[in-house]
Amino acid sequence: MSDGPWLVVGLGNPGTQYAGNRHNVGHMVLDELAHRCSASFGSSGGLLGRRPQAVTADVRLGVLPGGVPGPRVILAKPTTYMNTSGGPVAALARYYDVPPERVVMVHDELDIPYADVRLKRGGGEGGHNGLRDTTKALGTKDYIRVRVGVGRPPGRMDAADFVLRDFSSVERKDLAWLVDAAADAVELVVTSGLEAAQLRFHTKP
Repeated sequence: MSDGPWLVVGLGNPGTQYAGNRHNVGHMVLDELAHRCSASFGSSGGLLGRRPQAVTADVRLGVLPGGVPGPRVILAKPTTYMNTSGGPVAALARYYDVPPERVVMVHDELDIPYADVRLKRGGGEGGHNGLRDTTKALGTKDYIRVRVGVGRPPGRMDAADFVLRDFSSVERKDLAWLVDAAADAVELVVTSGLEAAQLRFHTKP
């Protein structure tokens, strides 16, 4: 594992009207990670130009063997809309000198069941506009994705409409558990590596 910092990005849309949407589960996971570190997010305007494009928190995430604090991690939530997430991600990666292999994107995923968490490096974006813009801005697909399952839209509902709706009352019963599990997955990636995290979260008990 490299000694350099990690960049962990939670995807979502800005504004209170989107806060509870399925599309914003990445923001929810980042809030949980910041809470675990007793950290708060601050504007990155000074880092990324005149206008803030993200809010960030600089933390030590997780605990290594022997009780040593985990690696340095920049937690980031872009304040742009989902389809223009790539610019802030690439700017933060350049500023903190984080290579793509230590960039972790936390995002909603339609192609896995609700409340499942899956991880991968590279691959396609599956129609996810935030990932597509990130790939374009970074110039590579070779970054880690923590995929948070939000399920498939019912019937003939359009996928874009589905992800821009809040979780249902039934789903909200398990939402805190899902956010906690996704945060655990991020911690395991940065402390133990992607393969260890995949082994834990891809293996059914």
